[in-house]
Amino acid sequence: MRARRQAKKLLFAILAWAIAMAAFVFFRYAQSPDLPQWAVGSADLATLAIYMGIIFGSLHWMSNVIADFSAINRLPYMFSVIFKGLFLFLGATTLAYMTQFLNMWAIENHMSTLRQMLTTHILYSPSFQALIVYLVVVRVGLAFVEQMALLVGPRILLNIGLGKYHKPRYEQRLFLYLDMVASTTHAESLGDYRFSRLIQDSFSLLSDTVTNNEAEIYRYMGDAVLIHWPLEEGIVHDRCMNIYFEFSQQLNWQRHYFEKHYGFVPKFKAAAHCGQVVAAVVGVQKQEISFFSDVINTLARLQDQCNPLGQRMLISGALAGRLDNPNTAYHLSNLGPVKLKGKQHSIEVFGVSPL
Repeated sequence: MRARRQAKKLLFAILAWAIAMAAFVFFRYAQSPDLPQWAVGSADLATLAIYMGIIFGSLHWMSNVIADFSAINRLPYMFSVIFKGLFLFLGATTLAYMTQFLNMWAIENHMSTLRQMLTTHILYSPSFQALIVYLVVVRVGLAFVEQMALLVGPRILLNIGLGKYHKPRYEQRLFLYLDMVASTTHAESLGDYRFSRLIQDSFSLLSDTVTNNEAEIYRYMGDAVLIHWPLEEGIVHDRCMNIYFEFSQQLNWQRHYFEKHYGFVPKFKAAAHCGQVVAAVVGVQKQEISFFSDVINTLARLQDQCNPLGQRMLISGALAGRLDNPNTAYHLSNLGPVKLKGKQHSIEVFGVSPL
């Protein structure tokens, strides 16, 4: 799953840079009646744009991978952007040297000639300098888009951009609520700073699990997180249950780290519920897509029943009735009708446990 996700990011980077380079080539050469010396026809300009898109897109993706899987990920975001920009610039400059070196391989004393050509005809040429400025602008722009996607989620960012939720609309959604067990006790024993680091470390392990199960994070609420899907996507392959148990497994695999830094392994409880909601963009200075429905309130009340019922995860009868996976890895225990706090009517509740 991680390889497929990285492949998607690579394809996005190449496509974005190919479009950016096509725009650069168009405005650089299309306005001139004469083609550059190396171009026979307009098809060569398109080939150049694709070639540069592949090169810069690959460098863009490589810089993201290095930043995401190294200590750079812990640095302020501005340092990450600077690193990615320098990586792209150095990669492009190295490629220019290699290309010119191969072209001049047969020339005697080619290294001296190469330095002269690069310094005189390339590095100080207005075209190359314009390209460098353009690369910086595109890289910073893409970094901004990537950061916005991390903050609000790629689908939400796309939907806001397309104006999909500027008018309220009804949707069928599935929500999963994860909450840390004994969080108040942990916060008192660790203090605010160490407890916040515990939350960071815990939810960083949740990221891959959410992505692998095609989910999106709706909101972080202190030591809790609310995850959602379109209903039909959330019930496929038991995704709404996979996230919780895979996340618990990830925490257990990191047992040594958590015991060393915090003295215990954090545990979470979960609840899942589904139903009709109204989705709409709210806010002016800061916008987000919000969901309005009694479904979320019921979900919070359902999650409160985990401790009284002695269950790690609960799901509503409405959700249990929609699950239809013959190869399920989970057992559902019917706990009967349960009266939730603040609700007039009881709902069917099921406990979830792995087989």
